[in-house]
Amino acid sequence: MKFKADRTTLIRALAHIQSVAEKRNTIPILANVMLSIEGNLLRLTATDMEIAVVEEVAAEGARDGAVTAPASVLYEIVRKLPDGSVVELDHGGGDAPLALRAGRYATSLNVLPVEDFPSMVAGDLPCAFSIPAAVLRGLVDRTRFAISTEETRYYLNGIYFHVAKDGDTARLRAVATDGHRLARVETDLPAGASDMPGVIIPRKTVAELRKLLDEGAGAVEVSLSDTRIQFRVGAVMLTSKLIDGTFPEYERVIPKNNDRFLRVNKHAFADAVARVAAISQERSRPVKLAVRTNLLTLSAISPDQGMAKEELDETSVSYDGPSLEIGFQARYLNDITDQIDVEAEFAFADSAAPTLVRDTNLPTALYVLMPMRV
Repeated sequence: MKFKADRTTLIRALAHIQSVAEKRNTIPILANVMLSIEGNLLRLTATDMEIAVVEEVAAEGARDGAVTAPASVLYEIVRKLPDGSVVELDHGGGDAPLALRAGRYATSLNVLPVEDFPSMVAGDLPCAFSIPAAVLRGLVDRTRFAISTEETRYYLNGIYFHVAKDGDTARLRAVATDGHRLARVETDLPAGASDMPGVIIPRKTVAELRKLLDEGAGAVEVSLSDTRIQFRVGAVMLTSKLIDGTFPEYERVIPKNNDRFLRVNKHAFADAVARVAAISQERSRPVKLAVRTNLLTLSAISPDQGMAKEELDETSVSYDGPSLEIGFQARYLNDITDQIDVEAEFAFADSAAPTLVRDTNLPTALYVLMPMRV
């Protein structure tokens, strides 16, 4: 196998690939990227047996063939080459090393047999639809912060995508929760998605997909079954297993009758939370919200450092309900306000009940936050 490719093209593809091919993997071949050249098409493939990424890029082929090489090492070498470099890779076959040359630089990398590289075949994916990249990015961004990292509750370790029906209206909905907060966002149902099964996309897959969505693709082609999902974003194909579990009946924890409404400017509120929370280094320490007519007082106490307090008045707060004191973990408050554009609406029941949070400019998104004792 032998080909030439410009550094810019190669580094972009390797950036997509190398995070999937984890170098700490206990199976050596899974730390490698497979490079295959056919004519002027270079295909790069990496997998950890849960996710597979395939990207096709243009290259100047001299000899068709395939080889595997350490993904992270190859990425670091190409990354450190000068801009505008032309990279030549040459492999003579068998267990011969892969030679890499760029200008006056030359190195060689040990390879592993192509025959040992696993194939993660997607199989039959009967449901297929197209969704704008910006829409999918919005669904992911507004929910992924709430994905659980608790491995024992593995069915919460991803985003639950499903079709939600309200009478004759069907919507594509994304939900994530870790038991302390919940994020639910929906959008118009894409054509072809009406029969899709409810699926839980794993946290790592969400992270890899999000990287691809950053690069301005126009539309994403989605194909899925009960067990696998595949995203085509431009020249990149991301295939992943789905979490084999049942997502909880999340609608049961969304409060329906909260009737005390606080509206607050997102920026003023987020800045005040950050300043008040700075008194304590403990990430789990609560910030207390004391609300009365058009006045919000935020406070936090640290046994070691002291206390902090800040008031927000009618210039950024609107509230005309009964006085209320309630506490939330500062990080959870900031995670939610990060998703809000201008104004947040908090709907309270009492100091012990779940609180509903909405973006007043985006009715398709809602968040639920469990309070803490203060």
